Amino acid sequence: MKDQKDQSRAEILAAASRRFRADGISATGIAGIMQEAHKTNGAFYGHFGSKEDLVCEVLKDALQRQAEDLSASASEGTLRTALANYLSVAHRDHPGEGCPSAALLPEISRQPLATRQAYEENLKSILKSLSVGLGGGQHQMRKAMAIFSMAIGALQLARAVPSAEYAEILLKSALDEAEMMLKDQA
Repeated sequence: MKDQKDQSRAEILAAASRRFRADGISATGIAGIMQEAHKTNGAFYGHFGSKEDLVCEVLKDALQRQAEDLSASASEGTLRTALANYLSVAHRDHPGEGCPSAALLPEISRQPLATRQAYEENLKSILKSLSVGLGGGQHQMRKAMAIFSMAIGALQLARAVPSAEYAEILLKSALDEAEMMLKDQA
């Protein structure tokens, strides 16, 4: 019974995560999430107290996964590959499967304090993973912050402009600069 409830919760989180990133938090209703998760609307409240609780859990889950992926990339020495994947046309074109920060930052800033605090806590984990991949230390943490901020901004800009050619230039420019910063990590 507990396994079934855990599975149901995971399915709701996954559906909400995709919908929030693809359509935005405000534009996504509980009914749409539950339909995508193949659950009844009433089942929602067996797992979450409110949409706000769901948003907070989705952000925690998505950011934890992102930190784990970055940590794996750092330990495998593939940060350049991770950045190239992040700053790619595929990532630009599929926000529902991509970075929650790039998809949701403007809305996260309008969420209640508890949600923003959860975001900050998990953001720190992502930055720590990136920093470790750069060699650790305070200087590398600042570099991690700059690289991640630049990558998010470039992805958001590439999604905003209608010209595919210009979007690709924005992504490539950010990737080139990030790679320069990685080369300077020693």
